[in-house]
Amino acid sequence: MELILREDIIGLGYKNDIVTVKSGYGRNYLIPTGKAVIASDSAKKVLAENLKQQAHKLAAIKADAEKRAEALQNVALVIEAKVSATGVTYGSVNAATVAEELKKRGIEVDRKIITMHDIKKVGDFEATIHFHKDVEVKVPVKVVAENAPVEEAPEAEVSAEVEVAEAPVAEVEAQIEEDETPAAE
Repeated sequence: MELILREDIIGLGYKNDIVTVKSGYGRNYLIPTGKAVIASDSAKKVLAENLKQQAHKLAAIKADAEKRAEALQNVALVIEAKVSATGVTYGSVNAATVAEELKKRGIEVDRKIITMHDIKKVGDFEATIHFHKDVEVKVPVKVVAENAPVEEAPEAEVSAEVEVAEAPVAEVEAQIEEDETPAAE
């Protein structure tokens, strides 16, 4: 069954594409939800006419998508996640997590245009962001342990404080013993 898409559907096609799908998927989901129409001869002619009229709008949309993609060219994300001792994350890092991290950096990206596999362990991965059917950016994602071991320098400072704290206690104990000794005589 041939259909004309009215909106972008990840994994199937983009708006105004003519796609072939199984009839059940088309009749039971795409057409009733308004995501597609049947690609009859008249619908194809109307589509061709609309594309001619909207050519300059589509060029502007593509230019905007290229500008947004250019802002992400040198971005590398580092995401901290809670990790077990074996390096497996509790939960997973997914497209929504990547979108939140980009938002923290001031880059607004909808999670629905990000494609990636759910990340369930520490390491380097890649997320693909689809701004337009001709414009996509691959963003490196590094997952690191949130509960990483602390450095040894702060531990040395803590142990030094403990030794300083123990010294006055020893002096106080020595004074107490001296006080008790004269009373015994």
